Amino acid sequence: MSTHDGAAQGATQDARGPLADLRVVEMGQLLAGPFCGQLLGDFGADVIKLESPGAGDPMRQWGREKPHGKSLWWPVVARNKKSVTCNLRTPEGQDLARRIIAEADIVVENFRPGTLERWGMDFDRLRAENPGLILVRVSGFGQSGPYAPRAGYGSIGEAMGGIRYVTGDPGNAPSRAGISLGDSLAAVFATIGALVAVHHRSNTGRGQIVDSAIYEAVLAMMESLLPEWAVAGYQRERTGSVLPNVSPSNVYPTASGEMILIAANQDTVFGRLAKTMGRPELADDPRFAGHADRGRNMAELDELISAWSATLGIEALLAALHEGGVPAGRIYTAKDMFDDPHFAAREAIVRLVHPDFGELPMHNAFPRLSESPGSVRHAGPGLGEHNREVYGSLLDLQEDEIAALAERGVI
Repeated sequence: MSTHDGAAQGATQDARGPLADLRVVEMGQLLAGPFCGQLLGDFGADVIKLESPGAGDPMRQWGREKPHGKSLWWPVVARNKKSVTCNLRTPEGQDLARRIIAEADIVVENFRPGTLERWGMDFDRLRAENPGLILVRVSGFGQSGPYAPRAGYGSIGEAMGGIRYVTGDPGNAPSRAGISLGDSLAAVFATIGALVAVHHRSNTGRGQIVDSAIYEAVLAMMESLLPEWAVAGYQRERTGSVLPNVSPSNVYPTASGEMILIAANQDTVFGRLAKTMGRPELADDPRFAGHADRGRNMAELDELISAWSATLGIEALLAALHEGGVPAGRIYTAKDMFDDPHFAAREAIVRLVHPDFGELPMHNAFPRLSESPGSVRHAGPGLGEHNREVYGSLLDLQEDEIAALAERGVI
């Protein structure tokens, strides 16, 4: 369990966040595990990221745009973390890792199941030295079952969990979102599991394993897909920009050439839309009067709304819809987010100073807490930037010992 000094915890939490009394060791790479570490770090946890000497996490190289030859993704997913190099494939590196873990509250890893065990870091051995340890394991298929040993990327979990099949246009192959959805969902559920395990430990003193599988994290978001098939014999299909029987809720044209999303599928809201359109009688039209009616006549209703929306520029259209109490909005790009006054007022985007990029914007820590908010304290660190701090202060290694480990390629 963490040896953070209890007397100093209150002050530390005030400075860093509500999880400042937790020490997290992040092992693994890319996104599914590290995003969990990022979320814990955003709320103040002391996240020590173990990376391979020389190369580090491949995320240091990922991303489409790389000014100065460096990733713009790394500063985000590694923010609020400390970087420590440790060669986990060597006995000396494994021993160092176990010594760090002995001082930790949580370990996050996303290796293929069995990897930690081969490295002499199975849970039984780790908790023999640290009974309160929480081991968060993120993988494609989980730690048990016939598929557990398989390599599992986020895209495979998205396919198996069901979201790929229902994403995209019905005439095309299944699509993917433009982000790593499966990895991120597994990390979010891993974070929830970690915090639940911390609460359980506060009541029992015992740590445990948190097993977050990518395919199950995706499955958890699939609403009523399973009972629809089992009870009603209905298989959800790809439906493009709409949801079956939910209308109106679609993307519509404007006179200025931009697209707008209007969501008015509730009866009262549709009445407000009809009034805003200058067609209040539509709310009483038998084709559109109820939710099921609008669902059956979705195409016809979308044509009526499109004919009206196309007569107005996007600003005039948004003004009319907002005044009428109808949910509507632009489909934002990154540029739109920077220009939006609501983003600015809520500080949804923060700006840090980065040694290579200068001012570096990124999304803030979410969700917002009124008494104990999270924060973005620094961008992703340089490889091994915190070696001396962690090996020297946490493990009490001397400078010559640290230098010798570096010389042998252990760190």
